[in-house]
Amino acid sequence: MQDEKTTKKNLIFFPLGTMGRDAVYSLINSYLLTFVLFTHSLNGAQVGAITGIMIAARVFDALNDPVMGNIIERTRSRFGKFKPWLAAGGVSTSVVIYLLFNVRLSGWRFVWFFALMYFAFSITYTMSDISYWGMIPALGSDADVRNRFTARTTLFAGIGGTLAAILIPVFSAGTWAIGGSSEAAYGRIALVIAVIAPLFIMFTLFGVREHRETGKAGEEREKFSFKQIFHTIARNDQLVWVSVIFLIQQVGNGLVIGGIGSAYIYFTFGYNGGLYSLFNTVGMSATAVLMIVYPAVSRRIHRKKLMGIMAVISTLGYALMLLSLFVPGIGMDRFWLLVAGYMFSNFGQYCFYLIMMISIMNTVEYNEYKFGTRDEGIITSLRPFITKMSSALIVALTSAVYLLFGVTGYTNAISGLEQQCAQGLISEEEKLTEISEVIFGSEKDAPEGAANSVAAERHGGVTAGQSAGLLAAMTVVPCFLMLLSFFLYKKKYKLDEEEYDRICAKLR
Repeated sequence: MQDEKTTKKNLIFFPLGTMGRDAVYSLINSYLLTFVLFTHSLNGAQVGAITGIMIAARVFDALNDPVMGNIIERTRSRFGKFKPWLAAGGVSTSVVIYLLFNVRLSGWRFVWFFALMYFAFSITYTMSDISYWGMIPALGSDADVRNRFTARTTLFAGIGGTLAAILIPVFSAGTWAIGGSSEAAYGRIALVIAVIAPLFIMFTLFGVREHRETGKAGEEREKFSFKQIFHTIARNDQLVWVSVIFLIQQVGNGLVIGGIGSAYIYFTFGYNGGLYSLFNTVGMSATAVLMIVYPAVSRRIHRKKLMGIMAVISTLGYALMLLSLFVPGIGMDRFWLLVAGYMFSNFGQYCFYLIMMISIMNTVEYNEYKFGTRDEGIITSLRPFITKMSSALIVALTSAVYLLFGVTGYTNAISGLEQQCAQGLISEEEKLTEISEVIFGSEKDAPEGAANSVAAERHGGVTAGQSAGLLAAMTVVPCFLMLLSFFLYKKKYKLDEEEYDRICAKLR
């Protein structure tokens, strides 16, 4: 009775803890590169340096995850092994993101400061992320309970991330930009998120009770060893395979929100943060339904069969997005077809994400069955490890797409206009008119309301080929990677429902 009461309480307070954290993650993962490109005028070397820093920091971050998992495993305190790191990471991350978006520098001084702050974020957010997700196996090993925790936590994470994804573009670009420019807007948005993120973490710190290992504070633990971390991961064949599969799927899933999606919306339909927000809102809406119904669905449809269904739905969604290219003009009919396609593709991809999350966690019991130790901290660190490795690859692919299709030429022009507006050299109305001409060139190519300007003569507008290239990068590539991950999961991952239940029965 007490366990059921504790589980119900944990199902409320644990998911609430991640809403602010995922707003932080959305700000950094989806909008940091956009912030840099649309608020700073950078030459080719500086853009290359920023890209290299982001890739290097995310690879470092990913490699640091198993290390953090090992440190958590060795932690013994009266607050448990997870909560001290969750608190420390949450507060320090807020300090870093505030500085990153509010210190005003330019040129190479900005690049060096960016490097310092981005690596600092990699360390502080890892403390919070590994400790938070590492708690799930400690909240229950029953398959249905774990499905409920995973689905509900992912739902609340989605709410936090989606709210940020909806509101950030609305108030950072276009008519409703806070403070009249993107630079000022991002600074204030970062401040708000930096305040609310630790407040949400308090729900988990003070409201959740996990199953703790026996032991006293200061108890001697096995010494830290990179060899031990590698050995723990490498010997668990199911963990290795699901990690590779998850990485492939996550790279494809993140390309749209990694920057390519916002660039395509701005360059095709106009520099309007509200449109990109609408694209995200509708596109993500179906996933909220999925998070709610997933536990019930998972009891009736096995994971591999469910993945097959979702692969078909996602493929149809990507096809609809591509079809939007052939709708004449750039009116709302074309936009809504694109949004509908994104909604279907995102629905399937998020179901894949849920299944991969559960598949990684289920290797904890497999590890205990095969080798006698659970190693929760190390094993669950693979999820954020994969997320961060995929984000590094997404940055590389996004930057390559930007360079291939000449995106940075337009973003430099836009950032110059944003800076002039922030300095009071031009009005907000003049800024928006000039940006419209940078994107669309002449009046005949622009949507209703756009006007001619000198910027149009300088840049000539985004070409149909550039726009089509961006769309292909956010549809064809993700669809291929999703299908590849599905076929590998069917062939290589053996811990289906029956096998997992058999292992749990043996352990009991």
